[in-house]
Amino acid sequence: MSSINTNNSAMNALATLRGVNSNLNQTQDRISTGLKVSSGKDNAAYFAISETMKGESGMNKAVNESLTLAKNSVSTARLGAETVQDLAQQFVDRLAFAQNEGVDQESVQKELTALASEMKTALDQSGFNGQNLLTTATPARTEISFVSGVSRASDATLSLTSVTVNLTDLEALVGDPAANAADDSTFADIQITNASTTAELEASLSAAQGFLEDITAAATDLGIGEKSLENQQEFLTKLTDNLDTGVGAMVDANMEEEAARLQALQVQQQLASQSLSIANQAPQNILSLFR
Repeated sequence: MSSINTNNSAMNALATLRGVNSNLNQTQDRISTGLKVSSGKDNAAYFAISETMKGESGMNKAVNESLTLAKNSVSTARLGAETVQDLAQQFVDRLAFAQNEGVDQESVQKELTALASEMKTALDQSGFNGQNLLTTATPARTEISFVSGVSRASDATLSLTSVTVNLTDLEALVGDPAANAADDSTFADIQITNASTTAELEASLSAAQGFLEDITAAATDLGIGEKSLENQQEFLTKLTDNLDTGVGAMVDANMEEEAARLQALQVQQQLASQSLSIANQAPQNILSLFR
């Protein structure tokens, strides 16, 4: 039956054209944004997961950046501690030399005073960004912790992880050469003269060796802490890359597929338009019945 009021062929062709245009718009959006899931309406599950993973990736990047400052502070302190350690070893060596009879102890004392002064200078210059880990340690503050990561539990609760670096107040071991207390409690306090007895010289050497061991331990702890921070940064970099890759696999558009789909949809659009044009001409054929 033919009707001038209802054109089923035109309606079917129009529906097909609408579907093709909708798919074409979707494909063009994917090509322009590079995303196949850009909102919850595209794929609610993937969108929710990807947003959570993006948040974790962002937090890891922020923590990684903060660890750079932390590592630089620890690295500077470690360099300072190793410098003081080298000078302390020279101090102990010169003090051991002074144990021999006939040594000009006054000349050796000048060397010791100069070495203590150099140690003090090295300590004062071992700060980074206003933070000196070698001179700020106190009995109540023997370690410092840096946030090294953020973890998310199954109930979405966030918790922080940290890297702890042991501290030693090297200033308390080196002392102040200007004070010249002469009671052997620090490197700067050790004084030898030609009148020093053998027992006094041996006591000074023993004290200096003890200070050197403490400084060596401090340099070692700082090196361990610096390595821990480097390892954590390396892990965070790999973890962030893995998260970003996972997000991309879920929401990024496959550009090769989208290009092929665009070509096919453009052809379908042209054919659907032609089909609609043909269907709209059907009522004209009814006129031939009245001729």
